Amino acid sequence: MPICPVQLTKDLIACPSVTPRDEGAQVLLGRHLRDMGFACHPMAFGEVPNLFARLGSAGPHLCYAGHTDVVPPGPLDAWTSPPFTPTVRDGVLYGRGASDMKGSVACFTAAVSRYLDAHGPPPGSISLLITGDEEGPAVDGTAKVLEWAEREGHLPDVALVGEPTNPDSLGERIKIGRRGSLTGRITVRGRQGHAAYPARCDNPVPRLVKLLAALTAEPLDDGNAFFDPSTLQIVRVHADAGAENTVPGMAQATFNSRFCSDWSGESLAAHMRERLDATGVDYEIKFEHGSEVFLTDPGPWPDLVASAVEDATGRVPARTTDGGTSDAKFFHRHCPVVECGGVNATIHQVDECASLDDLEGLTRIYLRVLERYFGAV
Repeated sequence: MPICPVQLTKDLIACPSVTPRDEGAQVLLGRHLRDMGFACHPMAFGEVPNLFARLGSAGPHLCYAGHTDVVPPGPLDAWTSPPFTPTVRDGVLYGRGASDMKGSVACFTAAVSRYLDAHGPPPGSISLLITGDEEGPAVDGTAKVLEWAEREGHLPDVALVGEPTNPDSLGERIKIGRRGSLTGRITVRGRQGHAAYPARCDNPVPRLVKLLAALTAEPLDDGNAFFDPSTLQIVRVHADAGAENTVPGMAQATFNSRFCSDWSGESLAAHMRERLDATGVDYEIKFEHGSEVFLTDPGPWPDLVASAVEDATGRVPARTTDGGTSDAKFFHRHCPVVECGGVNATIHQVDECASLDDLEGLTRIYLRVLERYFGAV
């Protein structure tokens, strides 16, 4: 009998798998996959549990990627019902992970079971790469499993990442790329002293303000056909000597840029140094490269996923590259990757939820992807 996506979502929500703990979520999922004939390969890197499961050994090979870890629930008394007690109210399932992204994992698993029930084993391979590290540092999860998959001959031909991609309604969007992320931390040094004797101090704050103004005075670019303009946001400013009558001896600021394909992390960092150097202010800066920009070129795989969404929902999804980062950034080095999932309106929030209709609809989308990819329709 095919797996029920709602029941499996409930069962996964009931596992309080706050990153990087698993609390039985991947064991539960693995049991369902083994029952369908998958060869399961649990593996841990550091404290992070991961699961790679594959049905079949030949190509073509479609890999679904997801995660069973979730963010902390926040204040428990703010939830209408306990975050790890799946609860249905008025056709909506509430619980941490309902949208991000235990619901998606359950829907793909249910779609595979429906495919096998209707068509038998696929003429190729289906795999799932499930990590417990997506909401964490993302160091010991998908990236390392893919390294293992490359060594063991399990790299896929295409990948589908089940992150929630729709702002309001199922079928609105799929993602065919992601912007890059670059963080900079600026330090300006001065000399601490009494605010009433400025000649004996060297206040670094005005110089830091000048540097930040130089970074933000002009747009970084105008974007392009696939990406919105790059952004730069000041996210932290700090200068404190511990007393209101004391000039600080150091001022610091942190900024984050989400950049389009006009840049690499290295070229954008060099451009920012040019802007800062032009001020004549002495400063120190350290960059942290979060991820590089990537784009899945227009072609058969994005077209297939978009067609499957239209078949299942009647909507033609927009192909976007907005939002934060995801584990899709690890797949694009190996194969075409598209993100397609549920509605993200409540992710990471109190009373996170997914409608029962959306869980059924997402299962239909994934089933249609499988049928189109393996030529069953």
